[in-house]
Amino acid sequence: MKQPINSVSIVMPAYNAADIITTGLQSLLDQDFKPDHYEIILVDDCSTDETVAVIEAFIPVAKDAGVSLSLLRQSQNGGPAKARNTGARDATGDVIIFTDSDCELTPAWLGEMLKPFADPEIAAVKGAYLTRQREIGARFAQVEFEERYRMLETAETVDVVFSYSAAFRRPVFESLNGFDTRFPVADNEDTDLSWRLVEAGHKAAFAPHAKLYHRHPPSIWTYFRKKVSRGYWRIIVYRRFPEKAVKDSYTPQSLKIQILLVLLIAACLILGLVLPGLWWVAGLLALAFLATTLSFVAGAFKTDPLIALLSPLLLFGRAASIGWGVLKAIPRAMSRDPLAPVKPEEKAS
Repeated sequence: MKQPINSVSIVMPAYNAADIITTGLQSLLDQDFKPDHYEIILVDDCSTDETVAVIEAFIPVAKDAGVSLSLLRQSQNGGPAKARNTGARDATGDVIIFTDSDCELTPAWLGEMLKPFADPEIAAVKGAYLTRQREIGARFAQVEFEERYRMLETAETVDVVFSYSAAFRRPVFESLNGFDTRFPVADNEDTDLSWRLVEAGHKAAFAPHAKLYHRHPPSIWTYFRKKVSRGYWRIIVYRRFPEKAVKDSYTPQSLKIQILLVLLIAACLILGLVLPGLWWVAGLLALAFLATTLSFVAGAFKTDPLIALLSPLLLFGRAASIGWGVLKAIPRAMSRDPLAPVKPEEKAS
């Protein structure tokens, strides 16, 4: 199988990953295609468990497989964005690929991630999630991702490259100064990098067959908490790229309508305590919300009928969670520097 790139550096940040990282590392060794130059760079972000010992024990395993595996250790915990940048500085491959310590790559993953680079205009590539989980929260998250992937597959190029499976031509990544380490949590820092990449005139592609297994939030409540954070940090990124609030290649327009409808329903229910006639308006808005879910429900029935049946309620909870995150973010987004450090209690959960 001819590949356009034959020099690759894999960068994987790790924090307290002793129980999960071996699976991901072994999957990197079990790839169907291995470049002539294939190095794996692990960056420990000051783990307090046995992560370092587990990685060190795996180094000879990688050597026996003919793969260079090195370990870098940060002097203090700085978060995954800083850890990724640390690993990228040591990378020597023509392409740098980022993945996470809780990911298990399918055997075809690496070859599929490299295929789009046959086009010299492609500067970055995004892969896709799979899951083996059966919890409701995880199943709903997977159906949600599959809706987004159907959107991406129709686009010639995309404007999102998420860090769980993200490949960059090394000169391009370096020209963008990598991930913005001012993001205090692992949330939307990859969106920010993606939009900076596109703003600089580069192109990105989606590789739908570059698949990996990942653990999504297992419970629906954990999923909703994650969405509060997603809404919060997406607003901060919109401050930097306001045109993306109108449209991007990854976010369904129906989601934005659903968030607006939920916020209006909440406002009508609250004001209805004074003006009861607004409760009828809230009911009409709820019917409008239900109409916006039909496309998602139809897509979900093809892969997970139970999630399809639950989708209207789950989508309402998703919109409410993101909407709450948006409201929480507005004061910060209106500040002079939204990424300036804030007190711990001010951060989105």
